[in-house]
Amino acid sequence: MKTIKKKLIENQSKNNPQVIISEIWEMLKIAINDRHADFRCPIFLTSVNNQPDGRAVVLREANSETLNLKFNADIRSNKINILKINPQAALIFYDKKKKIQLRIKVNCSINYKNEISKQAWQKTQQISRKCYLASLAPGTTLEQPGSSIDNKFETFDYSFEESEMGEDNFCVINCNIITIEWLYLSAKGHRRAKIDFNKQGNHFNWLVP
Repeated sequence: MKTIKKKLIENQSKNNPQVIISEIWEMLKIAINDRHADFRCPIFLTSVNNQPDGRAVVLREANSETLNLKFNADIRSNKINILKINPQAALIFYDKKKKIQLRIKVNCSINYKNEISKQAWQKTQQISRKCYLASLAPGTTLEQPGSSIDNKFETFDYSFEESEMGEDNFCVINCNIITIEWLYLSAKGHRRAKIDFNKQGNHFNWLVP
C-alpha cells in the first residue's frame, strides 16, 4: 500500500513545473560527486558542416544560478576544433531508475590557461591527470594499439609535480544552457516539457511526449 501511495505522489509531482525544475537541478548536482549517478556521464553532441559527432563526457559542475554545466577536455581533441566553428551543442542525460531524460541545448565556450581552467586543474586528482599526459592528440592514428602515454605515467609511477605538465593539454568546456527538454516515462502516462531560459526568466511549456 505504501509503495502504491508513493508512486501516486511521484506521478503527481511530475505535473508540477516547479518540482520538475528543482528535481532536474538536484539530479545534475548529485551527479557531480556521485560517480554512480546516471547523470554523471551524459552524451555531448556537436555538429559542423552537417556532420554530427558525439561522445560521453564527465559532468564536473552544474550551477543553477548561472545556468552553466562544465566538463573537462583535452585542448587537442577534435571537439575543440568543432566548437571553435560551431559553439552550439547538446547534452543528453538519462536516469534509468527515475526514467527521466534531459535534452539540453547549450552554447559552449572554451577555457584554456585561464582562471577557470587553473582552478579546475588544481582540483583534478593525480590519477585523473594521466589522461592529459599523452604525447599525441586524441584521435591520432596509430600503427598498433596504444595510448601514446609514457609507460611511467601508464603505470602511475609518477609524482604529483610530474603530473603538472598535463595542464598544457587541459581545458574546461563551459556549457551555457539555452533550453532543457524534460521527458518522464511512466505506464500511468508519459510527461514531456520544455524550459526556455532567457533574461526574463524560465518559460515552461508542456509538450506531447
